[in-house]
Amino acid sequence: MNPREKIKVLVVDDSIVFREVLSRGLSSDPAIEVVAKAANPFDARDKIIQYKPDVMTCDIEMPKMNGIEFIQRLMPQYSLPVIVVSTISEAVFDAMNAGAVDFVTKPDMKSMGTVENFISDMISKIKIAVVSRVGVHNTNIAAARKIDRKGSGTSIKIIAIGASTGGTVALHSLLKAMPNNTPGIVITQHIPPVFSRMFAERLDSSISLSVKEAQTGDTVEEGKVLIAPGDHHMRVKKSGSCYKVECYPGEKVNGHCPSVDVLFESVAREAKNQSVGIILTGMGYDGAKGLLSMRRAGAQTIGQDKDSCVVYGMPKVAYDIGAVKYQLPLNTIPDMVDTILKERRSE
Repeated sequence: MNPREKIKVLVVDDSIVFREVLSRGLSSDPAIEVVAKAANPFDARDKIIQYKPDVMTCDIEMPKMNGIEFIQRLMPQYSLPVIVVSTISEAVFDAMNAGAVDFVTKPDMKSMGTVENFISDMISKIKIAVVSRVGVHNTNIAAARKIDRKGSGTSIKIIAIGASTGGTVALHSLLKAMPNNTPGIVITQHIPPVFSRMFAERLDSSISLSVKEAQTGDTVEEGKVLIAPGDHHMRVKKSGSCYKVECYPGEKVNGHCPSVDVLFESVAREAKNQSVGIILTGMGYDGAKGLLSMRRAGAQTIGQDKDSCVVYGMPKVAYDIGAVKYQLPLNTIPDMVDTILKERRSE
C-alpha cells in the first residue's frame, strides 16, 4: 500500500446507528476513508468485491450469518485484515482463531467519552491491521511439536513472555507445546480488562499447563502460567527462594498497561540468568529494552521471526537493538526453550 494513499475501510454492522457513528468517527482521521458500509455478511461480500477495502471492521453478532462464520468463509478467498467489534464475550477469541487480526469492545452508545475512546482505539488498530500479515497463523503457526521432557531439574526458574497484536493465537500455540514440568511462566499480553481473565480461563481449559489471571502474591512455579490483568502492570519480585508477582495500576508505559517492558525489567533485575525471555508478534517497541536488560543480566532471549508474526514490530525492534539471542519461527520456539532448559540442568 502506498503510504500516501488513504486506508480504505469497510464497516460491517447490522445496526444502522452504529454503522454511522463508526463511519463518521473513522472518517475524522485524515489517513482513513470509509469506502462502504454493509448491514450483513452477504452485503459485505459484494462490497468487498466492489470496493476492495484494505481493512474491514466486523460485528460478531449479526443476522443471517455471524461474524465468526463470515471470517472463516472469507479468508480462503479474500485475505483481508479484519478487526472484530464485540460485546464482552469469549467469541472474540474464536474470531481471532478464525483469522481476525484484532478486536475492540463495543462501546456504550449513551456515553460520549466511551464512544470517543472506542473510535480512537479503532483508528489505532486499523493502522496496525493494514500492515499485518493476514492468515499467517493458519500457515506458519500451525502445530508446534509437543515437548516430552523427562525430569525437571534446571536452574531456569522463570520464562517471561511478551506479546501484542496476534499474540492470543501465538500464545496458545506456544503454550500448548509446553509440558507440565516447564518452569513458571509469566506473560504480558496487550489485552483489555476482563478479556485477560477470559483468555486465561480459555487457555487453562485447553492446554496441560495451569493458567490464571495473575494476582499480587501469586507464586511463579513449575507448570503454572500467570497472565497480567488487562489494566494492571505485572512485575516479578524474589521472595526467599521463590518468585512472586505484583500487579498494580499505573500510567501506560510505551503506550500500554500492562507493559511488557515493566515485566521484563523486573525479571532482569530479580531473576537474572535464571530466566528466559520471549518476545512475540506485535506492533511497536514495548518489551525491546526490557528484553535487552534480561540478556545483559544473563538470561537466554528469544524473538519470533518475521515470517511467523502477524505484525513484526516488537520482535524486530528487540532484534535490531541486540536483545534477541535466538530469532525463530513460532513453532520452533518450544524446542529452543527445551534445549535451553536441558543445557541448564541444576548443579
